[in-house]
Amino acid sequence: MEITPLAAYRYNPAKIANLDDVVAPPYDVIDDTFQDELYRKHPNNVIRLILEKMYPTDCEANNRYTRSAKTLADWKENGILRREEQPAIYVYHQIYNVDGKRYTRKGFMCGCRAVAFGFGMVYPHEITMSGPKLDRLMLTTACKMNFCQIFGLYPDEEGSVQSILENALVQGKYTESASATDHLGVVNRMWVVEDEAVIKQVVLAMAPKPIFIADGHHRYETACTYRQQIDDMGLLHSEHPANYVLMVCVAMEDPGLIVMPTHRLFPGLPELTSKELAEKLGGCFRLESTGSGIGAAHDVWRRIEQEQRQDAIGLYTAKDDCWSLTSLTTEGRAKMDEIAQDHHPEWRELGVSLLHRLIVETLLETPEPPKPTYVHLVDEVVTGLQTGNYPLAALVMPATVEHIQTLSLLGDRMPAKSTYFYPKLIGGFVFNPLE
Repeated sequence: MEITPLAAYRYNPAKIANLDDVVAPPYDVIDDTFQDELYRKHPNNVIRLILEKMYPTDCEANNRYTRSAKTLADWKENGILRREEQPAIYVYHQIYNVDGKRYTRKGFMCGCRAVAFGFGMVYPHEITMSGPKLDRLMLTTACKMNFCQIFGLYPDEEGSVQSILENALVQGKYTESASATDHLGVVNRMWVVEDEAVIKQVVLAMAPKPIFIADGHHRYETACTYRQQIDDMGLLHSEHPANYVLMVCVAMEDPGLIVMPTHRLFPGLPELTSKELAEKLGGCFRLESTGSGIGAAHDVWRRIEQEQRQDAIGLYTAKDDCWSLTSLTTEGRAKMDEIAQDHHPEWRELGVSLLHRLIVETLLETPEPPKPTYVHLVDEVVTGLQTGNYPLAALVMPATVEHIQTLSLLGDRMPAKSTYFYPKLIGGFVFNPLE
């Protein structure tokens, strides 16, 4: 994949003493309450760029996108943001805890050539929607800037690419240039690598490698659309910055890379007992009773994690307050092959595919179910069920990095929320200008 160093904009440390106050996660995980909190936190928080508020009086001349553009211009003029003098690659570490274990995910920020899916070496794994892409395109067009990074994965069993950068850090050439702890306690650290020889090694090492989008599909497609718009206007040339999009590259084999599950809380489905559910699932699944009471979710999830089977789905039926664990039968596998002929066999084996296509849409006869509530922690499942709003819940294994690679290369896309890469990349460290 073709990557390039960037002469990025960054917060000016002479103006912003504590980056903790101005960083934010990607726009699509920020609800209205959190948006308000970030607005109150600091007048220069990046939320005012990536997700401006909307007002009833908004019009073509004054709206969330034009206000972001004005804020950006003001911050540049007043020295809140300043541009790097030299193009650089930005080494990026995220230090976090999950289940009492400490991880460090290592990667680097750079420009990645924006090439439409199917025409280069960048591969998607999830379906995108038009609404978010239009929203991000309007922001990009107004501000001409990438505010948040795409999360890209690349294969590197030897860890050779990241080692080039880590060795440069060990040699003491670079000191930490940015550090921030986000709202979840994740520590984000960054070093600016400007050495042309080191950058050249990284660029050459990445050239033959594909990139698989882990997070940021909408923003990547937006970058490709924006580049095409520049081309349509006759303004695109080989050195135009719109040729590249801001990306964090992480090796698929990085020991700090984990994929968390996305569990489902289903509203609006028929209320069933565990026995009635077993009858509905017929010969396609064997159901084993695994406990009663909402709190039994923790035991069910521990069992699923131990078995590591994609077809091991924990189903809670609120009508009788019971949990069941599924096992796919030969008949079920044949049924899945029949109803999902539009996807590859590897897609049909995913837990999320079995849950949505076979269980909910087909066997529960709900072809257009209400949108589920997505949560990542079992505690969140328990809290959600305590509201009494969900007749059915599902604990489901995440797709793996290997699934992403296989299905991406096959040109198949997973169901929504098949993966959750924790932690989210932080916004506010590096901004990529597109003009």
